[in-house]
Amino acid sequence: MAFHIVLVEPEIPANTGNIARTCAATGTWLHLVRPLGFHTDDRTLKRAGLDYWHAVNIEYHDSFQEVKDKYPEGRFFLATTKASKVYTDFTFQDGDFFVFGKETKGLAPEILAEHPDTLLKMPMTDAVRSLNLSNSAAIMLYEGLRQTGFQGLK
Repeated sequence: MAFHIVLVEPEIPANTGNIARTCAATGTWLHLVRPLGFHTDDRTLKRAGLDYWHAVNIEYHDSFQEVKDKYPEGRFFLATTKASKVYTDFTFQDGDFFVFGKETKGLAPEILAEHPDTLLKMPMTDAVRSLNLSNSAAIMLYEGLRQTGFQGLK
């Protein structure tokens, strides 16, 4: 079992590449939900992931619902600046899904409405609207890994 990162309609190839590298380093599954804001053969995407693409467990989906249908027992935690709870308020377990929306708009309101009990945010000042997507994914993933004892990592 492993954690999962789900990127719903990511727009910036460098962010996706950075997240892919983090997934390779931690044995985390990466799920990309179309439409993507770039081509997967994009030079920037490949450069950000360096030469680790072979080590990434990656799946492509046509909708977030498709991810949920494929993993009906999955626990989905959605990152949004609109959440009232912070990511450290939750207890994560191996196999959980960390879900992120597109860089410019986040997750669609209808997706957020389907998961009111698992919306979470990262605390920050009012000086910025949000953290960088790849930083946010790493923060949440490593909290999940910390809580589960960094199983399988050295």
